[in-house]
Order: sequence, then C-alpha cells, then structure tokens
Amino acid sequence: MAAHRQPITKTVGSYLLLCAIAIIFLFPLLWLIGTSFKSPTEDIFSFPPQILPSQPTIENFKTVWETYPFGQYLANSAIVAVLSVSLNLLFCALAAYPLARLRFRGQKLIFAAILATIAIPFQIVMIPLYILAVNLGLRNTYLGIIFPNLVSAFGIFLLRQAFQGVPLELEEAARIDGCSELGIWWHIMLPAIRPALLTLAIFAFIASWSDFLWPLIVLDRPEYYTLPLAVANLASSFSLDWRLVAAGSVISIAPILVLFLVLQQYIIPTDVGSGVKG
Repeated sequence: MAAHRQPITKTVGSYLLLCAIAIIFLFPLLWLIGTSFKSPTEDIFSFPPQILPSQPTIENFKTVWETYPFGQYLANSAIVAVLSVSLNLLFCALAAYPLARLRFRGQKLIFAAILATIAIPFQIVMIPLYILAVNLGLRNTYLGIIFPNLVSAFGIFLLRQAFQGVPLELEEAARIDGCSELGIWWHIMLPAIRPALLTLAIFAFIASWSDFLWPLIVLDRPEYYTLPLAVANLASSFSLDWRLVAAGSVISIAPILVLFLVLQQYIIPTDVGSGVKG
C-alpha cells in the first residue's frame, strides 16, 4: 500500500509543479489581456495584481484602431509573414533535399558551414545586410522586410533530418516509375515530411510576425510599418497609457495564438513508410 501511494504522491507533486511553472509563465500574458479590457478608472498596478477587469470594456481597442491605421499594419504584417513563410519553406526544402538524399563532394563541409551560421548573432550581419538591401533598392519595400528571412540554417537542418527519415523504397519506386529528381522532391518527399514543414512554418511565422529590429532599420515610411513597430509607436504616442498599449499588443499577438491553436494538432509524427509494403 505504501509503495502504491508513493507513485501517486509523486505524480500529484509533478503536476502541481508543472501547474505552478505554467502560471508563472502565463501570468504576464494574462495580465496583458486583462489590462487591455480595463476601464480608465481601474488601477492596473494594484497589489495583489487583479487580472480580471471589474468593468470590462472594449474602448481601448476602439481607441487604438481609430487613432492608428491598425488595419494597414495588420495587412502589412500578414503580407510579410505569408511571403516569409512561403519563401522560407521553398528555399529550405530545396537546400535540405540534396544535403539529405544526394551524394556529392563537399556535402558534409557545406552542411557544417550552414550550421555554423546559427552561432552568428544577427547584430553582426545586420550592417552588411542593410548595405546590401540599400544597394538593391529594397528599403521601404515588403521584399526588404523579408530579406533576412528568405532562408534559415535552422530550417535547412530541420528539413534535412526529416528528409533522411523518408524510406529509400519510396524514392526508388518513384525512379522506377520514371519520376525526375524534381518530381521526387515535389510528389514524394514534401508530402512525407509535412509535419516538419508545418513546424518550420510556425517558427518562421512567429519570427517574421514578431520581428522588430530589422523592420525598424529598413523602414522609415509608416505605410509599411508592421505591428511590432506600431505597438512601439503606441507607447510614445499615448504617453505610456498601458491600457492602450496592452490593447495594441493583444491585437498583435492574437494571430500567433490562433495559428498555433489551429496547427498544433498537425505537428505530430506521421508514418512516412506507409506506402512501403513489408
């Protein structure tokens, strides 16, 4: 009986610890959401903190939306995110496939060089990227915003590992049927690594949607501003009225939360060998 109670006690303790950690990490987000719905008469810095507003209102969202062209900023962020995700998936998949399935001289060296770029901070390459973007005429353009996110070393690594997990029999069967190398990549390999592609898409979307530093550098025309820049301007325009800043922040992070909730069920391993008979 004592041995039976010990695992139960250990399990309950583990769940309590996990719940405590979750509350600690979720508290800033819950405070932000609660603050965005608070009226001007409520104290947002009370102690102990009150997350739920006593008089909920959407006036903060109306003020932000009517004072700033948040519709345009939302559209800019959506365009940049969609282009960044699409091009990142395309170029990462094209680069990862030969590194995983083909054999050529210098293959391991090239892959090692790509991985080494992960250790390089963005601040080091920021100035060369800016000079290149200016010389290419990409300032104040959507392409200029997504320029550093066209391809990522992490994406190449993730998709390479996924490509290596695809059974060789699928590739050989496609070649016997007369499928070209590009056809194998498109019709066989990409469907087989769909979970990895969705995972990379989520990471690329979050990185693009929340990017602040590069758009701040490459943009000086407000009509191209993305949501992070818009939220930063809110803090200065409204003299740090945290209710309005919180409302703008909620508008900014809502698409990320919705995307994750919708796609999380697809980020699961799939049986890529289902087309191979034993």
